[in-house]
Amino acid sequence: MSGVLSAGEVAGLIAATGWIVLVCVLAMVLIKLARLLTETTKMVSDLSARVTPLLDDMTVTVNEANRQLVAVEAITKDVKQVSGHAAKLSGVTQTIFTGPLIKVSSLSYGVRRAIQARRPARRQPRRHR
Repeated sequence: MSGVLSAGEVAGLIAATGWIVLVCVLAMVLIKLARLLTETTKMVSDLSARVTPLLDDMTVTVNEANRQLVAVEAITKDVKQVSGHAAKLSGVTQTIFTGPLIKVSSLSYGVRRAIQARRPARRQPRRHR
């Protein structure tokens, strides 16, 4: 065996070294990717543990809001009913008081006119210039 390498052997040695470097780089990339996946899994697990109580609180809040809306709807319905009754009462009151008031007013006007018609006309003193 001679101490000098042939061109084919040098090319093979360079190719083998390149493959070893490539395998080492890929191994490092895979190790970092595995760490990244582990950290991501841990973060997702922590986030899930934090989000679950928030979702429960949100559910309680939405249910309470729905309950309050039902109460407001009932109040609105009652207010509408009361305003309808008030309008009817106003109409009845107007009918009860306005009609007789107009009649009394007309009667008093008629009586005054009749009294004035029966009295002799008074003479007003003339003013001198």
